[in-house]
Order: sequence, then structure tokens, then C-alpha cells
Amino acid sequence: MKTRLQSKKMKKRNLGHEIEPYIFIGILLLIFVPLANIMGTANLFKTLMNTAHNLLLNTVFFIMAVAVLTGALGSLLSEFGVVNLLNKLLKPLMKPLYGLPGAASLGILTTFLSDNPAIISLAKDNEFIKYFQKWQVPLLCNLGTSFGMGLIVSTYMMAQSGTMGLNLIKPVLIGLLGAVVGSIISVKIFSIYTKRFYGSEEETIQSNINWRKVRQGTVGSRFLDALLEGGKSGVNLGLDIIPGVLIISSFVMLITYGPKDPNIGYQGLAFEGVPFLPWLASKVSGGLEFLFGFQSPKLIAFPLTALGSTGAALALIPSFINEGILTANDIAVFTSIGLTWSGYLSTHVAMMDSLAARNLASKAIFAHTIAGIIAASVSHFLYIII
Repeated sequence: MKTRLQSKKMKKRNLGHEIEPYIFIGILLLIFVPLANIMGTANLFKTLMNTAHNLLLNTVFFIMAVAVLTGALGSLLSEFGVVNLLNKLLKPLMKPLYGLPGAASLGILTTFLSDNPAIISLAKDNEFIKYFQKWQVPLLCNLGTSFGMGLIVSTYMMAQSGTMGLNLIKPVLIGLLGAVVGSIISVKIFSIYTKRFYGSEEETIQSNINWRKVRQGTVGSRFLDALLEGGKSGVNLGLDIIPGVLIISSFVMLITYGPKDPNIGYQGLAFEGVPFLPWLASKVSGGLEFLFGFQSPKLIAFPLTALGSTGAALALIPSFINEGILTANDIAVFTSIGLTWSGYLSTHVAMMDSLAARNLASKAIFAHTIAGIIAASVSHFLYIII
């Protein structure tokens, strides 16, 4: 009886494997045939190549440069005991909010000052990661991403005060508070899956967390060794994220933007595409107004672009201001979602891969998607109240 059941399961599995190629081809055609029909086949492939090339030169190498600098900084902070100090001082705050050790606050700081992958440079440092339990390590991906490019986003938004004729300091601060709420939600939701996968044992990766490893040599040689070793980890990180950024972000851009010049049409330029996502957003404009306070469906382009790149999303702000559709409420919402999402679709898979937790990437993305929506909604309602 048992053998017969196993045989049936085997046949069913084999049948599924035989059907898979046809399903895959069907989905591929369903996606790319309409795109090619609108853009032209040559322009479609030319745009994909140009977009990937642009992302490689202007996004990946930028992230690599950031990772080298933050990797070097993180290594120095570990070498001279700052991480150990932060772990002791901030444990009472980080533990109840995030369920993470105090050392995780360094990840928040480095990503706020730079970008999402900066926290991976820290995760590669044994003197940093030793404070974490196994189930906590993948959470660093969502924690760091929640604050990526924070300094750039907040200062850029404040800089629009003169152009809009408004004092935007308060909306930006409200947006930052919303991002903190989003980060807590993202980490808490994701921790449900990491605990289930790894088990919630109380032992840290290294048992001797109160013992600090110190390099041999003089202070000067230790400084130089830590600097170069940390920077080298950033180079490796930059190479690791190339596939995720180029593949995922290129596709997101392809269904977000239209032609560069509507009068000329498609030219096969980088970041051209078919604006499917904005069209989809226009169908639920009522919900967008309730959740985010958007008065124009065009504003959904910011969070949708932030899925792939917050830097690209910030480039939309001047056009919104010129059209007169941007309000102080929108600045608060954009600040929170710009930080919380900060291009997570283009970096999350690569970051989870670097943390040796690729099989949990879908769960991390799910948690972060929910967190970004809640963060933006919290900012909107806080703005109304305050």
C-alpha cells in the first residue's frame, strides 16, 4: 500500500516537471510579448541592456564604494571596542523594540549614513556578528534596509522647503518616526519565520561575547590592518549584489516608466518602459488617498520607484513640485517610505544571499512590503494629528 502511494506521488511529481516548461514559456510570453508590441522588440532589448549597464555603473559601483567605506569603518569600530560598548549601552533599547542585541544599533547608524548593503559589511565581521543568535542574523537585512539612505533622503526632502515655500522639517521628522515604526514591524514579522526556521535558542553565535579580539601589533598597524580588511569585505559585497540589482531592478524600471520623450516615442534608452505599475495604482486611487493622503495618482510613482531605487525616486520630486501636486503630507509619506523600502526589491535577494539565508528571501520581502505600507500610513495619520 505504501509503495503504491509513493508511486502515485512520483508520477504526479514527474507530470508536474513535464508541464513546467510549457507554463514557464507561457508566462514569459505573457510578460514580454505585450512589452515588445508596445516598445518594439529591438527597443525592448536595447532598453534592458542600457538599463542594466546604467545600474551597473551608477548604482552597483556606488553601492560598492559605500560598502568599502562602511566596511572599513565597521572594522575599525570593532577593532577598537566601539561595537562592544554600543552592545552594552543600547541593549535595553534594542531588545524590547527589535528583539536584537545592542550592537544592531550600529547597523542602523551605518545604513542611515550610507545605504542598505552597508549592514552586510558589518555582518561579515566576526567581532560584530558574535553578539547575535542564528535566527537574528537574517533580520539584519530588514533592519538595515529600513534606514538605507536615510541621511540623503531626509536632507533632500528638507532642501525642498525653499522651492515649495513650506517649512518641511516637521514633515521630515514625522516621516523618520514612521520609518522607525516600519522597521520594528518589518523585523518583528520576519522574526516569526527566522525563529521557525532556525529555532529560537538563546545562545549567541559565539559564547565569548564579553571577550574582544584584538590584532597583534601597534595601534597604527592595527588601524591600518582593520581599515584594509574591512574595505576588502566591501569589494566582495559589491560583487555579490550585482545579479540581484541588475536583474530585479531592470525589470521594475521596465514596468514603471514610459518613453523619455513622448513626442519621439521609444528610443531604446535606459529606464524607458511601459508604465504598468502607475496605471495599476490609478485604479486604486481611493485607497491611496486613505492610506497615504495622495491627492494625485501620479504620486504613486515615488513608492513604486523606491521599490527598485530610492535615488531614482528622489529624482521625481522636482517634477511633482513643478506640477503643483506635492504637499507637506506627501513629503512625510515619501520620507518614511523612501527609508523603509529604499530599493529593497533590487537589493534584498542579494543581501539575503550574502547572509547565507537566500531560502528566507521571500519571507523577508513579504515582511518588508507590509512594513513599508504601514510606515507610510503611520506618517500620513501622524501628520494629520500633529
